[in-house]
Amino acid sequence: MNKILKDIVNRHKLLLGHKVMYRPGWDCHGLPIEMKALEQIRKEGKEASLSATEIRRLARKKAVTEVENQKKDFMSWAVIGDWDNAYMTLTKDYEIRQLELFHDMIKKGYIYRQLKPVYWSPSSKSALAESELEYNEKHVSQSIHVRFPIKKLAPKLADKWKDVVPIDKLYALIWTTTPWTIPSNKAIAVHPDLVYSAVEVLHGDKSGVYIVGLDRLDAFKTELNITEEDQIRLLGNVNGSELAGTEYTHPLYETTLPMISGEHVTAESGTCLVHTAPGHGMEDYEACSKLGIEPFSPLDDEGRYTKEAGLGLEGKEAFTDGNSMVIDALTKAGALVRQRAYTHKYPYDWRTKKPIMLRATSQWFANVENLQKEAVKALQSVKMVPSVSMKRLEQFTLSRKEWCISRQRSWGVPIPALYDVETGEALMTDESVQHIIKVFGERGTDSWWGEEDDNIFVAPQYQQNGKVYKRGYDTMDVWFDSGTSWTMLKDIPDRDPTLPIADVYLEGSDQHRGWFQSSLLTSIATTGKTPYGTLITHGFVLDEEGHKMSKSLGNVLVPSVITRGGKDKKKSPAYGTDVLRLWVASCEYTKDVAMGPSIIAQISENMRKIRTTARFMLGNLHDFNHTDIVPYNQLKEIDHYMLHELYQFNNRISEAYDSYSYNKAIQLLQNFTTNTLSAFYFDVIKDRLYNEKASENSRRMAQTVLFQVLKSYTTSLSPVACHTAEEIYENYRSMTPQPESSVFKTGWLVKDSEWKNESLEAKWAILKELKGQINQVLELARQDKVLKTSQEAEVDVVINKESEAGKTVHSMDVSELSSLFLTSRVNVHDANTAISRQFEKEAVLGDGTRCKIYTQRTEQHKCPRCWNYQASEADTLCPRCTQVLNA
Repeated sequence: MNKILKDIVNRHKLLLGHKVMYRPGWDCHGLPIEMKALEQIRKEGKEASLSATEIRRLARKKAVTEVENQKKDFMSWAVIGDWDNAYMTLTKDYEIRQLELFHDMIKKGYIYRQLKPVYWSPSSKSALAESELEYNEKHVSQSIHVRFPIKKLAPKLADKWKDVVPIDKLYALIWTTTPWTIPSNKAIAVHPDLVYSAVEVLHGDKSGVYIVGLDRLDAFKTELNITEEDQIRLLGNVNGSELAGTEYTHPLYETTLPMISGEHVTAESGTCLVHTAPGHGMEDYEACSKLGIEPFSPLDDEGRYTKEAGLGLEGKEAFTDGNSMVIDALTKAGALVRQRAYTHKYPYDWRTKKPIMLRATSQWFANVENLQKEAVKALQSVKMVPSVSMKRLEQFTLSRKEWCISRQRSWGVPIPALYDVETGEALMTDESVQHIIKVFGERGTDSWWGEEDDNIFVAPQYQQNGKVYKRGYDTMDVWFDSGTSWTMLKDIPDRDPTLPIADVYLEGSDQHRGWFQSSLLTSIATTGKTPYGTLITHGFVLDEEGHKMSKSLGNVLVPSVITRGGKDKKKSPAYGTDVLRLWVASCEYTKDVAMGPSIIAQISENMRKIRTTARFMLGNLHDFNHTDIVPYNQLKEIDHYMLHELYQFNNRISEAYDSYSYNKAIQLLQNFTTNTLSAFYFDVIKDRLYNEKASENSRRMAQTVLFQVLKSYTTSLSPVACHTAEEIYENYRSMTPQPESSVFKTGWLVKDSEWKNESLEAKWAILKELKGQINQVLELARQDKVLKTSQEAEVDVVINKESEAGKTVHSMDVSELSSLFLTSRVNVHDANTAISRQFEKEAVLGDGTRCKIYTQRTEQHKCPRCWNYQASEADTLCPRCTQVLNA
């Protein structure tokens, strides 16, 4: 869907006369490719012995192979582009561009390193960006209420509760769904403006005095299953601001820790007291960093506890055994008040489909906060399709404070950082990075892992400063890779410098958190402008039941099965590329769309109608040449009306293509095919085309109009069904004064203002309405078996010649009317004329004019040549056919 939509954009712009530059490209780095490359190695048990250089070699080979496979598919769908010069993010040229952009951001102060919580995937052993998360709505955690003994009240509170609350029985009560973070607790946060209560509880081993938010007292009673009034007693209330400064004892380590103020605390859940682990939560980190409380995160890359955790937790997985051991330890310490299973939404690694954690590690960040307002302001000049994308992209951009750009993988672009061996301090200055990029330009980024000597990467000015440096092996987030792709367009010759670098970005709705945003931020940071002028967002493909396509569900429909057919051609016929492309264009692509066998079969039927319509026009133009064109002022009135309809069609379909509303364009084309052409104009002109003398002027008039219709029809179809359009053009290009080698060299739709005639539109609207009313009377005669075809009928119309509709009908030549209504004869009478026929009907036309319609079988006979009932005797030619054959 994505590739074909892009191609429709490009082919339409090509027809409009634009020079189109589409250089396809692939994001080649990242965990999925590395994991896929290692799949076979892992089965053989060799992964542990592989060096980073070998992993990179395997991943590169896998990526290049997949690119070639995908390229063949994309080209088979008739996607035009510079395929011989397609870019890959793994090439030296691309990587150097990316590193130079990174260098620019360093110089402007956007890149920094910090120890703080980041999204960490134990299953991937790497930091993740927010855009790499998906949320499991059915994740089950163990939620616990834990009491922390109060050791010392804050000065303001000590006097207030001196004789009211027994401090030796006083506890701060917290609630958490991550028991594994309790060992990392460094504080308890309270909201300064909330009211907190000290409540005495007499309830078995849960007895004591608890500090709980006043707004959560009822929930607290429910959690402890307190039903009797005498089991609980309110001792006093206090503001959160007075609680701040109180000290408590950690139940597992006996360390003394503070209660602090936190604006992030709410009364929506829990107890209004928040267990705060700055090593495992961003809000926790921000609240603690203001007070100089350092993050503590005793977990390794695999999510296992380290030695610092103590309590015998070392080596235990935090999410499983570690979680259980922490709960057991709290139970033994008498600190566990309540435990239960809790189902809630939880972030997962979108690749491994396993839960992630927030974990404090030293990572490289891009400071997005300083770019947000400028980026959102710049978006106002971008055209968004659909328009609601604007709000969505703005929200995602504004909600992002920073961007963790470092990853702990081998397969990627290295972050060019050196570290002091003694202090661990990072060296990432302008001179150092510039030197490293120069080395990469000479030796490639693989040298970062392949060279033995760190000193190669140390810039001359740092060689003799008494420090020893080593390389860091973090790689860049793949969103930084893709977010750099706009640099590939910087050097296009003759490009208007006032325009955005790219006219159009087109991708799926998930890219509001990904490529759309990373491209925007890197461009704003280095150029101050958006990289795109128009941003088009499409949805995802679902099966016919509206379910996500999945191999496990067996509901995936592979494009090649549509285009080339499956093993069983009866069950899965080969529809060809144009049917696949027509399906894409027929979709409301800005939403999720359905695809399946019955849908494709319907699209194939639509394509059959299009081809049949084109074949009718081509067949009737077999002896026509541009020298046979009849001047506009010599055409019949119905031909003028058809050209007016064509003028309107060309305008409407142009508007649809210009606004990227391709499904609307296809609807217009199908409506034009079915209603304007097949059911109206073709019916009316068949007699002229088939039965007049070949060179007869009236026949040439119809061919003239058909020729114009065919050109517009082919052009409007060509961005979508390009093979069919080329095939049609191949069959009529010899009729044109200047034949081209391709329909895509002929230009876009002609909008000849001479064709525009709104007065004819009103007139023919009446005649078409009258035709519909007459068809109803004819149907009555057919049902009564008086008529087999409309040609056997004579029709009388009684209508007031002074009415607007009457003026139109009375002004028409009766032979034109019989041609329009496909009848043997038509007689028009003024109002109050008495008519007696077998079938009659009274009708009210759109302007309110009443008329009466009568019909009967004609006394004329069928002409064996033209099949019209206009012969005076059976088995004899009608006067017109006699004249044609005599000639």
